[in-house]
Amino acid sequence: MDEYSKPKQSNEDAARRIVSDMKLFKGFRSVTPYIPGRRAFFKYRDLGVKAATNGRARANKSDSIASMVEPTGWHYHLCDFQFIYWLKGEIKLEFEDGTVATFVAGDACFIPGGLRHNEIYVSEDKEAIEFSMPGEIGTVNVERPDHLPAVLRPVDNAHPE
Repeated sequence: MDEYSKPKQSNEDAARRIVSDMKLFKGFRSVTPYIPGRRAFFKYRDLGVKAATNGRARANKSDSIASMVEPTGWHYHLCDFQFIYWLKGEIKLEFEDGTVATFVAGDACFIPGGLRHNEIYVSEDKEAIEFSMPGEIGTVNVERPDHLPAVLRPVDNAHPE
């Protein structure tokens, strides 16, 4: 039998294989508890993605619960990436590319794993959805990158680059 006469694999069969170790999860508030997180001034709600993807990814809602009293310090995360979408409030992040970005509701940020950054301001009403891969990420504290100028270039909605 040549390759043209073999039965074709259906897209449905392929999709079933891809998600075989994942499961459907309906993330109602009643079943998505608050969990411990990286920052004492945030509370984190587990949105069920880590369990549903068998640890491949995670999604949390993070809300400010206290004033940020000092910057987090320069750090990076041990992950493939981190994606944040802001629902409310304001946050300022310094990045190793020489920018300091102000994010507000409706803004988003994709941070590749290993990219150094520093949270310098978080409003008391900040709410965001954070998504990362894999489901477990680590944080490594580092010094401020030597190549950065004394004053970073501000970016925001009015001046995106």
